[in-house]
Amino acid sequence: MSSQAIPRPPRLATCSGLEPLPPRGRWLLRGGAAVHAAAGALLDWPLPSQGRAAGDHEHAALWLGPEEFLLLDPPQLPVLQAALAPLPHSLVEVSQRQTAFTVSGAARLALNAACPLDLDVEVFTVGACTRTVFGKAEVVLWRIAPDIFHVEVWRSFAMYVTQLLAQAASEV
Repeated sequence: MSSQAIPRPPRLATCSGLEPLPPRGRWLLRGGAAVHAAAGALLDWPLPSQGRAAGDHEHAALWLGPEEFLLLDPPQLPVLQAALAPLPHSLVEVSQRQTAFTVSGAARLALNAACPLDLDVEVFTVGACTRTVFGKAEVVLWRIAPDIFHVEVWRSFAMYVTQLLAQAASEV
């Protein structure tokens, strides 16, 4: 975990199937093909392709756009920073901006209530990730198992998102 990470997660609405995740380091990486190759060589896995995630639930890279990735607790961060230094890139810590939780059970079904995407497991497969909206808040969805989603959200929207999710889950 980054030394800059907030030591406790924000308050979330209570909902069966919603589990807050512990604080962790988060970094946004932007750059071209040379940056992708250098970062992939230092991480335990290459940077993912469009709409995918690489790594495990502890350390991962989530594809957010053509040249943008969200790195979750990237291993060997100082080595990565040094390797990227001569290349045109941006590596910004956003640990304090975001929080995360997992969604399963009825709450998983409730994601469809306020998300415009088709989240059926045959369309949004295990390992898929995307930046989207839930209600009026931007979120990053990552399907980590057929019945479990990892949700990244800005801390200031966490209560709104989880309350909306709890309300929708109560109706499912």
